[in-house]
Amino acid sequence: MSGVAGRTAIVTGAGSADGIGFATARLLLAAGARVAITSTTERIHDRLAELGAGPDRAFALPADLTVPAQVTGLVDAAEAALGPVEILVNNAGMTQVGGDVPGGRLSEMSEAGWDYGIAINLKTCFLMTRAVLPGMIARRYGRIVQMSSVTGPLVGIAGSSVYAAAKAGMLGMTRALAIEVGSSGVTVNCVGPGWIRTASSSEAEITAGRHTPVGRPGTPAEVGHAALFLASEEASYITGQMLVVDGGNIIQEYKGGS
Repeated sequence: MSGVAGRTAIVTGAGSADGIGFATARLLLAAGARVAITSTTERIHDRLAELGAGPDRAFALPADLTVPAQVTGLVDAAEAALGPVEILVNNAGMTQVGGDVPGGRLSEMSEAGWDYGIAINLKTCFLMTRAVLPGMIARRYGRIVQMSSVTGPLVGIAGSSVYAAAKAGMLGMTRALAIEVGSSGVTVNCVGPGWIRTASSSEAEITAGRHTPVGRPGTPAEVGHAALFLASEEASYITGQMLVVDGGNIIQEYKGGS
């Protein structure tokens, strides 16, 4: 298997040491890829140090991916450091350091809250994807992996309407884009995590994970392995799909029984 060896990847939303983005970056690096990581804060440099790779293998830059100029700057800097971007993992979203993440019932949500939720979860994905696509198409090779969710595309949670809308929008964008670029050697897929235990998980979320058929929440690395596969050369005939990583939770009707 050639996997991702020798390829250059960008992983967004990799600022948390216990998050899905950083776990994915570590797996890509271990599999032989060159990896650029980003988050909204300077803590991304701590993650770079933890990767323990030289400047020819790993790169980090903080960026606000809702700002087009910062997206362009990130891609340009990553390519200058590591070479043309051939893999993009759009993991940024859900939460943003320093931001007020919108929640609550739709009827009570402000327009600003809605716009912010769409911006950090969906607009970031659009801007990053648009920035790397021309190069991928020109080289006739690319792997784009969007970190969607089961929430939105498959299930819903009261009080999470903007998050669900953004994640469902991500899947819709993925399917349309897969058709647009399929003949150019570029695949576009989603990963759909369920209950995953990260540093930001609430006790209620961890409890919900215990009621999956597997009997526990997932780990960031388990999601990262799914992203790694979709980013690999071997996934060349898979596009426009969502790979669900949820311990089987969506297949069961009774979720709280013994």
